[in-house]
Amino acid sequence: MGNWTQGLKSFFKIFLQSSCSLCQRPAEGELCQYCQRQILGCKFPNPSFLWQGQLPVFAWGLYDGGLKRAIAALKYENQSHLAHTLGNSLGEAWLKSSGAVGIKKLTVVPIPIHAHKLQQRGFNQAELLAQSFCDFTGLALHRHGLERVRDTQAQFKLSVSERKKNLADAFILGKDFQRRLPTSSVLLLDDIYTSGTTAREAAKTLHQSGISVYAVVALAAPRKAGSNSNSLNP
Repeated sequence: MGNWTQGLKSFFKIFLQSSCSLCQRPAEGELCQYCQRQILGCKFPNPSFLWQGQLPVFAWGLYDGGLKRAIAALKYENQSHLAHTLGNSLGEAWLKSSGAVGIKKLTVVPIPIHAHKLQQRGFNQAELLAQSFCDFTGLALHRHGLERVRDTQAQFKLSVSERKKNLADAFILGKDFQRRLPTSSVLLLDDIYTSGTTAREAAKTLHQSGISVYAVVALAAPRKAGSNSNSLNP
């Protein structure tokens, strides 16, 4: 009887075990141990390597390998639940960073996507990441601090000058801040930080309304992120 019961338990454990969101291997959570290691292997030894200039940047990991795969699954393969794990990892690293030391009050604002893209995708990945990030850090979240009013092209297809033109006047103050301006500095959050054009344009929009921007946090960045400029001037 005991062997039969144990065998039944083992059967249900295997049967009910979930699959990894990235590779479909058996997993106890969202990701299997292999994919977790692949993502963790992308983490920067120093996520604050872009912490400089007028708009400091904190980037969790290298936009490559397992992390790139996870972001693609999150955005394009209807795996929005991955934002929970990824956002928590970003929040945990942020709390350990020098940028978070002594800073108790910040307002987190995710970089918005255009309404047309939101309708197609069903969610804004930066907003989902920001929710998990704020759940972990305890920081305030304003989902609609900014609004994207221009349906811009994908930045990775464009040159530096084209990126600036593409993002010009792409953002306005969102309904959260139209009602009431934040009483603390803003921490912009995005999934990927590349040249910094998007972040600078978003920061410029906030500055024009007298809102201070403390920094940018991003889940991923390429090795040469922000190499063109890290100032607020376009």
